[in-house]
This record gives sequence, structure tokens and C-alpha cells, in this order.
Amino acid sequence: MRLVTLPGVFRPISDTWLLADALDREPLPPGARVLDLCSGSGALAIRAALADRERDVTAVDVSRRAVATIRLNAALNRARVRAVRGDLLDAVAGERFDAIVSNPPYVPAATDELPVRGPNRAWDAGRNGRALLDRICAEAPRHLRPGGVLLVVHSSLLGLDPTTTRLRAAGLEADVAVAQRGPLGPLMRARRAAGLIDPGADHEDVLVVRGRNPASTRCRSARLNVTM
Repeated sequence: MRLVTLPGVFRPISDTWLLADALDREPLPPGARVLDLCSGSGALAIRAALADRERDVTAVDVSRRAVATIRLNAALNRARVRAVRGDLLDAVAGERFDAIVSNPPYVPAATDELPVRGPNRAWDAGRNGRALLDRICAEAPRHLRPGGVLLVVHSSLLGLDPTTTRLRAAGLEADVAVAQRGPLGPLMRARRAAGLIDPGADHEDVLVVRGRNPASTRCRSARLNVTM
């Protein structure tokens, strides 16, 4: 896959590819409808489109430069991706999907006011790091088709229980598709130094949390399962 990023658009790092691998393992139907929220460069959307040329793939981002980057990268990779500018699921009101994936900003910040420009827009997510994550957990379920799946990535420093609790409250069966442990990256180390996360933290798990719509017979026996 060829990727370029316009100035101000975050280039994908390891958590994006962890999420992409999790999506690859999902048994989606042929020609599935796939939505990538907080798409950034469009990497997840393009990977999904290339995996099945019959898929109907949409990428959403609030940044104009990100939407332009998605369109450019889709053209470079000859992938059929619809790029839409908008605020999370408001951009696809009334639509439903077989899979929704998201690598939203999830780094704790000094304020709950989200940046509207600059590089911090790609990672700052309020004091608890959950400003966008909690919205996705609440809003995504009603945009899933029967048997559809939500895959969202975030750090264990934000807490797993709040995520699975919100997904279950919204009617989904929740588990962890994959977890990858590693030392804190530069952003989290900086936030630790600023007193924004646990001062004793030196490692984190990057979690891909899965929520599945149980309206399909094959999904009703799902149980919480953490794969490390």
C-alpha cells in the first residue's frame, strides 16, 4: 500500500496496523459495507477496500486535509473509497454497515476542549482521553447491520471496563480482539511527565475492542474473551 500525508495529517503508526489486522480476521460477508471513522490518511479504509474489491467503503474525518489525503491515497492505490468530511457518525446519518473501524484520538490532554487545528488534533482527546471514544461507543451500535462489528483501538491506560460497559449498554456483545503490550510511546511519556496519566505507568496495552451486534444467530453465543 502506498501512503502519502498532506501537512497536518497524522501518518499511521503501529496501532493503525494492529486494527487493520483485526479487521482482516473478521468474517465479513462478500461486498460488505465498511466505515472508517477518524480516518486520517485513509489507511484502514484503503486496506479494507483492497481486501475485497466489491466492498462499499466509506472513510470519515473532520479535517479537510485528511479528506483530501484519503482521496489521494485511494487514487494512488486504485481503491474504491468514499471520503466524507464530518463529525463522526453525523457524517453518515441513517446509514448502516457490516463493520465500523476507528482509531480515534485517545491521548489524555490538559483540557476537555478539543483542538480544531494543529498536530494535537490527531491525538488529544480530553482529560480522560475518551472524548471521541465514548461517543463512538454510544453512537456506532445503531449504525451496525445485524451481525455487524465495531472495532475500536485505544490504550489500556484509558480503561477497558468503561469501553465494554458502554458497548454492552448500547446492545452489543463486547470483547477484546487483540491486545499488544509495549512501553509508553513519546506522547504518553510526555503526558505522564505533565501529570495527566498514572505517574507509575511505564507500559501500556494497545487494545482492539470489539463490539458485535447480536442480532445474528452466529453471534448470540459470544462471550468476553481477552486475547493477549
